[in-house]
Amino acid sequence: MKSVDFLKMAGAGNDFIVIDARKLKIASAATLAKKLCDRKHSIGGDGLLLVEKSSATIRGGSASGGKKADMRMRIINPDGSEAEMCGNGVRCVAKFAVVNGITGKKLSIETLAGIIQAEVKGDIVKARMIDPKNFKTGLRLSVNGEYLDASFIDTGVPHAVVYSNALETLDVETIGRAIRTHECFAPRGANANFIAKTPSGIRVRTYERGVEGETLACGTGSTASALIAAATQGLSSPVSVRTQGGEILKIYFSRKNGVFHDVYLEGSVKTSFEGRVEL
Repeated sequence: MKSVDFLKMAGAGNDFIVIDARKLKIASAATLAKKLCDRKHSIGGDGLLLVEKSSATIRGGSASGGKKADMRMRIINPDGSEAEMCGNGVRCVAKFAVVNGITGKKLSIETLAGIIQAEVKGDIVKARMIDPKNFKTGLRLSVNGEYLDASFIDTGVPHAVVYSNALETLDVETIGRAIRTHECFAPRGANANFIAKTPSGIRVRTYERGVEGETLACGTGSTASALIAAATQGLSSPVSVRTQGGEILKIYFSRKNGVFHDVYLEGSVKTSFEGRVEL
């Protein structure tokens, strides 16, 4: 049976299994993710990150009009579904690439949501996010017999954002699951973020689709929450986001005529351990 090396990495509490798959043939990434992300019977993680060769072209990168991204990232959720993008995941992959000598400290990563530019400075990784889209406020959701006011924004993956006056005691699992599958966000569904203002920024708890539960952090969710807070509460860049794991993510952005652009996600990335696993 074939075995492969991996790194277990975490971005602000979001933990992933990272594998260099540029020369591997994986029969089923979904099956592998289900097996490896199982916290009771295997390595455990919020997702499987596969580093692959990229064929995506970055415009303006050479005399011929473009150059290829340095690599491609695939993010496979614990339930076997494939996500378009993962903010903390892409930051982990960036550090993985630098640590393993795949690229320099400034790099480009292809995702299903588009090309991500990243820069690695020690344990701090800053990634330029996809320009957000489909920004909506004033949504009224019927959830478990109650009405919730929500906003929506797509930061590479879809996110619903709800303010909470009782964030620490909120039943994120129950309410998050109901929002994640709400008809308002069909057919893709949406991640559910619950936020509260703090003296230094915002506090966020996130229920992630694909994981189907609350995670200690979510990069695209923190980005979505920060942008919604900027739009509805007047917060300015950068917004400090305290995650459920206790770490701080910083969201940088520009805004013109109500449209967000030049959005960056910055925070720490740590390597927990390395090992070898049978495929």
